[in-house]
Amino acid sequence: MRLATWNVNSLRSRLERVVEWLVTADVDAVALQETKVADDKFPVMAFEAAGYEVAYHGLNQWNGVAVVSRVGLRDVQVGFPGVPPFGDPPVAEARAMGATVGPADGPGVRLWSLYVPNGRTVEDPHYAYKLRWLEALREAATGWAAAAPEQPLALVGDWNIAPTDEDVWDPSVFTGTHVTPAERAALAAFTDAGFADVVLPLTGPGVFSYWDYQQLAFPKKRGMRIDLVLGNEAFASRVTGARVDREQRKPKASTTGQGPSDHAPVVVELDL
Repeated sequence: MRLATWNVNSLRSRLERVVEWLVTADVDAVALQETKVADDKFPVMAFEAAGYEVAYHGLNQWNGVAVVSRVGLRDVQVGFPGVPPFGDPPVAEARAMGATVGPADGPGVRLWSLYVPNGRTVEDPHYAYKLRWLEALREAATGWAAAAPEQPLALVGDWNIAPTDEDVWDPSVFTGTHVTPAERAALAAFTDAGFADVVLPLTGPGVFSYWDYQQLAFPKKRGMRIDLVLGNEAFASRVTGARVDREQRKPKASTTGQGPSDHAPVVVELDL
């Protein structure tokens, strides 16, 4: 099975590009983040025409997650227990969706599409919200793994955290969020809970997944590794390959008018 995660940074702005990539890259299932589309405007038909089922969750023009699969899609869950709200009035944002992908007669993979809050600045209320959100997710995920240890389970998406200094192009220029000790400790707690980073051992350090749109960051290789695939033992033990598809960060002639997301897809191969 070929799985992927991709922060598309506005699905409707990149719909043709995303669907074309799914087909040409022969992807069985993908978790999408930052779709930026409310449920009543989600472009379901474009995915169905390509042979994919889709589950989605979006409240407005911000955030938004989805799971897309051509190998079966079931047991969809929006949000997770204990997810903290944010805003005025406080609401549970569209940042998490789980679904089992794979044939109904097999174990499949429990796939969680996650768009972790950015944090903005250390002084911003969004930073404290980010840490609360991660703690609630870890508690929920630990429970899922303990309840069904034989079930391959993957927490994938845009974590908005670079795990180590090797995961940013120049540690000296990062003084705000994404690299703070508290954020990295919150991420490391998932490893302590039994979830392994399955991509890093196969790609090595310095393989980034995000490049800012400003100051020619992509051609200058000024990126970050913040799009992660964390799997339980049942998932990690089945991983046979992983890569970041940097080509999707480049403009493409076949999708004129649909520029790239600032993130590239992260692809993982599984032997089920």
